[in-house]
Amino acid sequence: MKNYFKITLLICFAVQFGFAQVFSDKDINECNSRFSFAVEKNLSQKPIGDVIAEVGKTFLNTPYVAHTLEVTDTEQLVINFSGLDCTTFLETTFSLARCIKQNKTSFDDFRNELQVIRYRDGKIDKYPSRLHYFSDWIHNNIEKGLIKDVTKEIGGKPIKFKVNFMSENPHLYKHLKSNPEFVNEIKKQEKAINGRQYYYIPENEIEKVENKIQNGDLIALTTSDKGLDIGHVGIAVKMNDGKIHFMHAPLVGSKVQISEDSISDYVKKIKKHTGIIVLRANEI
Repeated sequence: MKNYFKITLLICFAVQFGFAQVFSDKDINECNSRFSFAVEKNLSQKPIGDVIAEVGKTFLNTPYVAHTLEVTDTEQLVINFSGLDCTTFLETTFSLARCIKQNKTSFDDFRNELQVIRYRDGKIDKYPSRLHYFSDWIHNNIEKGLIKDVTKEIGGKPIKFKVNFMSENPHLYKHLKSNPEFVNEIKKQEKAINGRQYYYIPENEIEKVENKIQNGDLIALTTSDKGLDIGHVGIAVKMNDGKIHFMHAPLVGSKVQISEDSISDYVKKIKKHTGIIVLRANEI
């Protein structure tokens, strides 16, 4: 196994949830160190957006690792502080920030919060219960009252997604290959997504609304890739130049970083990115 998985994984059966959770001693220590950092910086007294931004910065230079949630044969709550992709970086940071704001700072508190955020209605029920498409993640976490989609109010334009990538390419997904019966459930989820109205800021209009994006907003980048909705996610960070930059886990071989360019220029540089959706964490 690769170096990032050399740590012995602990499988802890949580009776209250009835499913296995996978993490390591290092993950527990890394989580607790973030909570200690929050106490030291008195983060619980700051707006949640600022907490998200500050916690996110503690992950800078963490290696990008793909497929970190696909390490088990059945769906389990996987936690890996040592290697992050763009979505797990966002989820881990958001979960920690919500714990800090609620003064719930044990590892168990973090695990519970992460489950709520990552899974449909906060419940693990096999592979389809994970919020795979980020547009579905947005919809479900709005329903839970955790975030608000502010894209329309800051100048967003309507967009309809036509997602089908997962159901059309089950061979690319470990759990769909081994459990073909899950494909029909994924198709139902895709149909629901395709029936919803979303809003986005087109790439050539981001600069005009940049002053309406706040520090710590969650950013989803819409994509032109066929069958997909969101191609990348990260966190808005206001830098010393007064501009909003993009904190994210970019791709294999890189590390969590803050873009040198403003978010507007960053999106324009990558052809498949068509615009952004701006999400704001609800205050607790």
